[in-house]
Amino acid sequence: MAEDFATTGPSEAPPRVSEWKRFRRVFLSRGMVTFGLIIFVILIFIAIFANLLAPYDPYTPASGPALAQPSSQHWLGTDILGRDTLSRLIFGSRTALEVGFISVIIGSIIGISLGIMAGYLGSFTNMIIMRTMDAMLCFPMILLALVMASVLGSGIKNVIIALSIATIPGYARVTCGLTMSIKENDYIMAERSIGPSSFRIMFRHILPNAFPPLIILMTMQLGSLILAEAGLSFLGIGIQPPGAAWGAMVNDGYKYLLNNPVLSFAPGLCIMLVVFAFNMVGDGLRDALDPRLRGLL
Repeated sequence: MAEDFATTGPSEAPPRVSEWKRFRRVFLSRGMVTFGLIIFVILIFIAIFANLLAPYDPYTPASGPALAQPSSQHWLGTDILGRDTLSRLIFGSRTALEVGFISVIIGSIIGISLGIMAGYLGSFTNMIIMRTMDAMLCFPMILLALVMASVLGSGIKNVIIALSIATIPGYARVTCGLTMSIKENDYIMAERSIGPSSFRIMFRHILPNAFPPLIILMTMQLGSLILAEAGLSFLGIGIQPPGAAWGAMVNDGYKYLLNNPVLSFAPGLCIMLVVFAFNMVGDGLRDALDPRLRGLL
């Protein structure tokens, strides 16, 4: 037996898996996720360098003849005012990202703060916050945003406020559930025994452990918010002229579907691709941050 043990030697411990390597492999394991990530990167690049990429001023009328067909001068033609469609699409990406990211940031900060307080403090605080969130959830997000935008008025600032308010209940409910689960762990109870403030426990210990699912929710919400902004602009209560918004471009172009379909199809395709990209990236993040896949190389 001793000879066998000396020959074979003790079993070696498995090599330590790099977290970044595991995350990258799982995240990029599906082609659809990679495709969505590429679209996401291209969208950010176009939005940042819109001034350099746009061939014409998107707000200046009569850049070409009205309702011109696609040509070498105007790759996607022009709208009823003679504005270059491609230039307005490029600047519309900046509008979409601005509305999406700012709304997600504002809505997530407020919703996460309310949810973590409701979940940790419980009792009367939980009842007040969560019953208010339940009342807001009686309305679909797009309907609540539509009502808020109608009350506040049109314009990019009011659209951002309306969409931010509409997303608060989702973040609050998810965070509350995560907080109620995390606060029962032994390390939170040990932290309580030391006597720190509730604020420190909530935002120093509970929030970091609840953050991975919230990152996935934020990523998926970006696509929903861009779609909601396009819907509001299509209905005429979102981004107002002469601002470049994909939803408003679809609304302006659908009257000319038979003669110049690209006016509606081009911004509609952009909306579809961007929403698909954010959903795929969020799906990939969910898989990569899943603790059940932690040992996957």
